[in-house]
Amino acid sequence: MRVLGLTLVAIVAVQHFIFMYLEMYLWTQPTGLKVFRNTFEKAQTTAVLAANQGLYNGFLGAGLLWGLFQSNEVFAYQIKMFFLVCVIIAGFYGAYSVSRRIFFIQALPAILAVIALL
Repeated sequence: MRVLGLTLVAIVAVQHFIFMYLEMYLWTQPTGLKVFRNTFEKAQTTAVLAANQGLYNGFLGAGLLWGLFQSNEVFAYQIKMFFLVCVIIAGFYGAYSVSRRIFFIQALPAILAVIALL
């Protein structure tokens, strides 16, 4: 179960780096428009906000990587759990305020990682 938990944490971290890249660099590009189901006009007016959001997603990914590479096992567990809970809360809020899809894409993998780590 430990390997599964660490693998899920790594997957959630990679997801957040992908979100960061999409939101910071591809928001107004065809890929970003398709992923976020956005129009070019709307994407242009929200690009700065999306980049800011992308930066925060990068911080979540970095925190999870920190937890994966922390040598003190107790501290590493605390770091991973803290950042996973942050991801879960963000996922629930996104599902509530933007799209229910966000629960399945963001919150559910983090919930599974928490369960596996417990």
